[in-house]
Amino acid sequence: MSSYEFQKRILDLTIATALIVAFLPFWIIIPLLIYLESGDPIIFKHKRIGKDGKEFEIYKFRSMIPNADEYLHSGKDKELLKKFKQGDWKLEHDPRITKLGKVLRSLTIDEFPQLFNVLKGEMSMVGPRAYVKKELNEQTKKYPATRELVKDILSIKPGITGPWQTSGRNEVPFKQRAKMDALYARKKSILNDLLIVLRTPRAMISKW
Repeated sequence: MSSYEFQKRILDLTIATALIVAFLPFWIIIPLLIYLESGDPIIFKHKRIGKDGKEFEIYKFRSMIPNADEYLHSGKDKELLKKFKQGDWKLEHDPRITKLGKVLRSLTIDEFPQLFNVLKGEMSMVGPRAYVKKELNEQTKKYPATRELVKDILSIKPGITGPWQTSGRNEVPFKQRAKMDALYARKKSILNDLLIVLRTPRAMISKW
């Protein structure tokens, strides 16, 4: 483990633990609200690509209808799936998002459970976006120039926050996200990590 990786791990454990304790009421209130609105499951688990291309299950508070991912890719709503892919795997107005989910997403509260991914060592507080395998396969076919960038992206752990999350979030297209994430991966700077952490609260409330 390099000096940077050691410092980054200490930073991850310190911040993740502090946030879990600081937001203790959320771990009681949010699950209750989700259950009252749309039942189980409370936590949404989804496979993502981590460091060195290894898959792991990412945790989120569920902000969509149950089985939303299966519904999207089932082909039942072909127009929705078409818009999803044309929008670089993003939907500007996603009908699957619940009323509570819109609030959770606007404040990035839905991503709080990823703090446990950080404690497990699967993610970092700061890093590239945790991509879906199918997304990466389709996007690199659509944008061949990003294939080399993806190699850099997968050389480090994905993060809860990162350069693209604090610079426009969903409005940033895949090509630009990949460039930003790859540049971050090459830098390996604790100071840069701290600056991104400090910018994150402002990015969180900017959608509200």
